[in-house]
Amino acid sequence: MTERLADISARIDGIRQLGAVVNAMKGIAGARAQQARAQAFAVDSYAATIAAAMSRVLAREKTPPGTAAKSGDDRPGLLVFCAEHGFAGAFSERVLDSIGARDDPAYLFLIGNRGLSIATARGLKPHWTAPLPSHTPRIPRLANQITTAIYRAVAEGRIDCLDVVFTGWKSARPALVRQRLFPIDLADLPKTTAERPLTQLPDDTLIASLGQDYFNAQVCKAALHAFASENEARMEAMSSAGSEIARELETFQATLSRVRQEAITAEIIELGTGAAARRGKR
Repeated sequence: MTERLADISARIDGIRQLGAVVNAMKGIAGARAQQARAQAFAVDSYAATIAAAMSRVLAREKTPPGTAAKSGDDRPGLLVFCAEHGFAGAFSERVLDSIGARDDPAYLFLIGNRGLSIATARGLKPHWTAPLPSHTPRIPRLANQITTAIYRAVAEGRIDCLDVVFTGWKSARPALVRQRLFPIDLADLPKTTAERPLTQLPDDTLIASLGQDYFNAQVCKAALHAFASENEARMEAMSSAGSEIARELETFQATLSRVRQEAITAEIIELGTGAAARRGKR
């Protein structure tokens, strides 16, 4: 009985330690998600400023060549953001499930090592991959690496348009987002009534330069949203794990109480039996 009590107590200690680890992971994920959301808002403001600048330069009078969305025989590319680490539920699986048959894996740009392992198991061979940083200050550097790889693919004639797939977070649930990144559709730029600024550069050159900054900002925003969503998915997974740990801990504590009561009862019976035997000998 004593050995059984020791085993149950050891199991309870192990469960409590696991619960502490789960709570720590949940706290870290929550802090990272909150930081990424705040930074995504800043990038949104930056991208909106660039879009307004392009709108003022164009003044809705013309569309420079190579900026309008194409159709027909496009050579599409796909930029996909998956999870970098585990303990995030089916985060990467949901993203990869959204890739349809029309998406050519040869032109797949995939971010996230956890997602890469799952994609490889599914027979997908990305054209280019990179890890998703563990801290948001490194995401702008990742955005530069992504845009460089994409521009290289465009220059080599591999792709002439690009969609991005990442996970957002809506109503406390993950929500997949797919949108066109390249070429930039100038029809989507905000309307402006501001006076057209004086410029020394040709419109095509200026729009191309602003377009590169806008494209980089959109990639950075998608990476931040993916980073935040992965950590929010991890928070949800850790919350579920914490609830399961609490139920298991309650079960073992009840078992411990029952075993202790049985031990006390057995000891009382043994003492009573011994006392009765001694009285019988008298």
